[in-house]
Amino acid sequence: MRDDEFLAERFEAHRGRLLAVARRMLGSAGEAEDAVQEAWVRMSRSDTSHVDNLGGWLTTVVGRVCLDMLRARRSRAEQPLEPEVPVPAAVPDPEQDVLLADSVGSALLVVLDTLTPAERLAFVLHDLFAVPYDEVAGVIGKSPAAARQLGSRARRRVRGAQATETGPARRRELVDAFLAAAREGDFEGLLAVLDPDVVVRTEAGVTTGALAVAKGATGYARHITGVVRPALVEGRTGFALLRDGRVERTLAFTFVHDRIAVIDITTDPATAARSDVTLL
Repeated sequence: MRDDEFLAERFEAHRGRLLAVARRMLGSAGEAEDAVQEAWVRMSRSDTSHVDNLGGWLTTVVGRVCLDMLRARRSRAEQPLEPEVPVPAAVPDPEQDVLLADSVGSALLVVLDTLTPAERLAFVLHDLFAVPYDEVAGVIGKSPAAARQLGSRARRRVRGAQATETGPARRRELVDAFLAAAREGDFEGLLAVLDPDVVVRTEAGVTTGALAVAKGATGYARHITGVVRPALVEGRTGFALLRDGRVERTLAFTFVHDRIAVIDITTDPATAARSDVTLL
């Protein structure tokens, strides 16, 4: 067997687990595939002959790739990680990990979307894939104590949110109330439907906190022209702005504790037109 074939065979033995980690980190099958492919590229360019635990090494690589991708969502500025990748000492059985990760439903992914990149990585690696905090710390570039604190904070938020899942009808009510309050300049009405730690993401950057988001929403609504239609945007409750019958902008919402926790706004018409939008 040629060296490149042997290398590919070793990588493929871990692909299932790497995809499970990446899906839970990113919440997107497509982005997960990209992250795993990047891990393959890094492995093919590295000397891994000295690595005893290749599964652990690859998990760390994928974790760092995902962390970069999550940080890129929060800021348009590039935030590369250190190139050196520490090799973890041990990892659980891949098949058991994949089964565990696949048992986690979409409700958890909704909650994970509200965490910071470091919190999300600490929770996913430690709680879903049993990676020790000493190794998690090496991925995020913090001390084990800081990694443990990030994981604990994420765990509290996940547990609290899972107990109050928001149903489809209520999601629609919240989105309608948000739009009505924004159009009317009803600041208190907006605060009533927004999570205190709400995050708004656009191509231009990120806004956090209910006060800042409510202020921005009233200004945004004043400049809306065209037809606004309720819609499912990439499977999420939201609405679309149409001009001449074409989707020009979209807003997709994530809910936690019966409040709006994340709003993803696509303002670029070309990107919005390519989105999976179902008008309601």
